[in-house]
Amino acid sequence: MHRHKKYSELLLRNMKGLIPAAGKGTRMRPFTRAYPKELLPVGEKAVIEHAIHTLKEAGIEEIVVIVGWKQHAILDYLRSGEEYGVQITYAVQDDRNGLAGAIKAGEHVIGDEEDFAVVLGDNYLESRDVVKDLREFHDEKGFDVTIGTQEVEEVESYGIIDPGEDNTIEGMIEKPSREEAPSNMGITGVYILSPDIFQAIDEIEKGKGDEYQLTDAINRMRKHGYDVGYKEIIGEYIDVGTPGRLREANRELDIRD
Repeated sequence: MHRHKKYSELLLRNMKGLIPAAGKGTRMRPFTRAYPKELLPVGEKAVIEHAIHTLKEAGIEEIVVIVGWKQHAILDYLRSGEEYGVQITYAVQDDRNGLAGAIKAGEHVIGDEEDFAVVLGDNYLESRDVVKDLREFHDEKGFDVTIGTQEVEEVESYGIIDPGEDNTIEGMIEKPSREEAPSNMGITGVYILSPDIFQAIDEIEKGKGDEYQLTDAINRMRKHGYDVGYKEIIGEYIDVGTPGRLREANRELDIRD
């Protein structure tokens, strides 16, 4: 389903962004007994603020934040988004049933007309150009789904892609063993997705961890003829999901400053 768009058409596109921020952050306890992990500090900002700035840098000013666990803390902190120069709408993920479930919770706000960007709310990205570059690459290639990737050492902690020719993806597997991993190219939690992803999520069963996995939904799209690709992102990427990685992200920011 390779799509070719005129440049003028691309300029008029009003892409929305989505930030999943509904997890309980059990790996971050005791810090997350009081606060959602997305509000933990990386430098002088909460980690979710870095995600907002990255989307804004890509020209995305309408953002859907998916909330659940301690949702009022996030609503009180981010409010309308005016402080960041964006408009934030909130959607609730009632059941913590995986990343695919979080994205599905935003369907009624995202709509079914335009591709949208996803940045995980607990990820730190060194470069603010990550989404901007991924969006431009996605449009240039005409992909239906484009995934930001980076080489990783601990393949067991990431979704891992099977890279094909010309930045296409032949498949992917969620948190494989070293023996199962088709490569060391890990998914960084940055995506450009077609709204057809919502239908694919409806059609998958629970997978790894008894959760609805986004990798399974994207694999389903690929098997039904959609063009799925990847782009290796530049700069440091840290999943701020454990106390050790939170310290690492803050050390990285200290070095840059």
